[in-house]
Amino acid sequence: MDSPIPFQDLNLLPDPSSTAVMTAATSPKTATTINSSLNKFVDAGKLLTPKLEPKLEPFDDLFETRESQQPQPVQQPFLSTPSSNFFSNSDFPQTPFSDQNHTPLSQSSSISSDKDNVYSEFYRISQLFRSAFGKGLQSYGDADVEVVDPDAQAIVPVPEENQISSVVVSKRKYDKRSSELVRVTDLGVEDQRYFRDVVRRTRMIFDSLRVLSTAEEEKSPGLMRRLRGDLRASSLMRERGLWLNRDKRIVGSIPGVHIGDLFFFRMELCVVGLHGQAQAGIDYVPASQSSNGEPIATSIIVSGGYEDDEDAGDMIIYTGHGGQDKFSKQCMHQKLEGGNLALERSMHYGIEVRVIRGMKYPGSVASKIYVYDGLYRILDCWFDVGKSGFGVYKYKLLRIDGQAEMGSSILKFAENLRTKPLSLRPSGYLSLDISMKKEAVPVLLFNDIDNDQEPLYYEYLVRTVFPPFAFHQSGSGTGCSCVSSCVHDCFCAMKNGGEFGYDQNGFLVRGKPIIFECGPFCQCPPQCRNRVSQKGLKHRLEVFRSRETGWGVRSLDLIHAGAFICEYAGVVLTREQAQVFSMNGDTLIYPNRFSDRWAEWGDLSQIYSNYVRPSYPSVPPLDFAMDVSRMRNVACYISHSTSPNVLVQFVLYDHNNLMFPHLMLFAMENIPPLRELSIDYGVADDWSGKLAICN
Repeated sequence: MDSPIPFQDLNLLPDPSSTAVMTAATSPKTATTINSSLNKFVDAGKLLTPKLEPKLEPFDDLFETRESQQPQPVQQPFLSTPSSNFFSNSDFPQTPFSDQNHTPLSQSSSISSDKDNVYSEFYRISQLFRSAFGKGLQSYGDADVEVVDPDAQAIVPVPEENQISSVVVSKRKYDKRSSELVRVTDLGVEDQRYFRDVVRRTRMIFDSLRVLSTAEEEKSPGLMRRLRGDLRASSLMRERGLWLNRDKRIVGSIPGVHIGDLFFFRMELCVVGLHGQAQAGIDYVPASQSSNGEPIATSIIVSGGYEDDEDAGDMIIYTGHGGQDKFSKQCMHQKLEGGNLALERSMHYGIEVRVIRGMKYPGSVASKIYVYDGLYRILDCWFDVGKSGFGVYKYKLLRIDGQAEMGSSILKFAENLRTKPLSLRPSGYLSLDISMKKEAVPVLLFNDIDNDQEPLYYEYLVRTVFPPFAFHQSGSGTGCSCVSSCVHDCFCAMKNGGEFGYDQNGFLVRGKPIIFECGPFCQCPPQCRNRVSQKGLKHRLEVFRSRETGWGVRSLDLIHAGAFICEYAGVVLTREQAQVFSMNGDTLIYPNRFSDRWAEWGDLSQIYSNYVRPSYPSVPPLDFAMDVSRMRNVACYISHSTSPNVLVQFVLYDHNNLMFPHLMLFAMENIPPLRELSIDYGVADDWSGKLAICN
């Protein structure tokens, strides 16, 4: 194999007489430590070889259980042990013998009980998983699946006519990942934009499916076990062939994925092709698929799952996988095989690997977030005794120079910036809150480029100012009569076409022409799920001076895809008033010119062939302008982009006049801290590609 160092396999049962003899390549210090550890167990007669499969990277539970603390009754169709009358309807006679050799059950039970329990438990869990998954797909009207009866306790179920079924068997065979290694280099500007847009749209479908599945499950409160939204979304996308980078195994950077991009779920990494393993921390091409017969690693996830890991940012001491028990404790020596061998081979051939860091982040929708931190080279690898006393493989990785700043470093910087901004940035802040406490959270103003202080000269406007007749023409005030929180059949839900625009987490389920929120005539409390956008800012935003975009806006917090950001506020003018103001050279915003980006959020036309773009409730053409020349809010400084990360959703709550909706801004993707926000204004200046309001 032409390995630079002859690793010793300590997983094999060592010979006590040969434990004192080490290979010449092992250092004396390491040899002494390993020998002393092994001899201690040999002398005590306690040398154990635990029958435990190596634990991979930590992974979240596959199911979300509503009443996980309460014991659940065992369902009869999914018995954990073989039933005594299992063959009662078969042609086999019931005898007290367990096999063809007529071994009495009293003797054979001790031999086969463990094996039977393993197979029956595996079958039980498989049936539960497949039942839940089948029900989920049926709720979406998936026609590409066959279902069988879960009560038929056969290993190979036989479908019957007129049978109610809930276990899914997919017809489609998924294409295997390609083993061909390629490196993408020298992409032009247009190619970079194209791949970025492909990744952006793919991630938007994933997030839309995930949020939609959560909202759909809320309508079935009786389900005790639920399939996670990210698993359902990734499965449907794989079934439709929407997983990216499956035809080639890319070494190095993935086109369209930028350093600092954030992911909340491991399955999303698989969908975009950044990391192809749903649980393993090392992604690699197996030796059986490699052209030279040797495994090659392409990416790793550093998430603190191994006690011997050392992470210094640009330099990482990464521990190989394997040898852990179910409590994430090292219980046996690691082997030089699989991903461990692939990392050693990548070091030998000088192949770089992608590094994704997993870390806990308060307030996120998942237990961890994953951030892409760029490319690293493997400089060294060796076998060492870990903190637990067992042998582990260690790899020294160094980040390649000339890359963008690590996303994990930006996360840590933004976290400190939220609590002590002046200590981290002693100069540059013009104001720590330009809203003058009108917003629930402060809006900062930062400029370390020039002496421009323009945002300080305007009166901060929290909400849009509508003309009085907009309220008078809305008719008599009507609202829901909900007490604690709105339900799916209440009056406000019916106004939205029978469904709310948000899930329980406050995320936008799908874009619509307009969303009706609960208003002053509703009896529901302020915490109602249908009052998302009227509650104001939740993220700490910062208006900053930029050399590329003039004034821009970024967040100090991580913004989830589908989350509300803020309202685009101004003073509403009629057409006649707008003509007068435009002659004076005042800055006006025309809501009817905003692109219909709301239609992209929740667009599942690539998933369901019969998908129809939402058209209800319908909105007449908007015939008004917004004056932001004297009164404005933070949204007026958001830059223009043809590939935006923020969409405009029309919302009504304080009146019912469809001619004058609120302009509410929602995130189209996961927006990392300190990344600039952008909107598609629809019409931009020819010379700058950017609206004058943002200059």
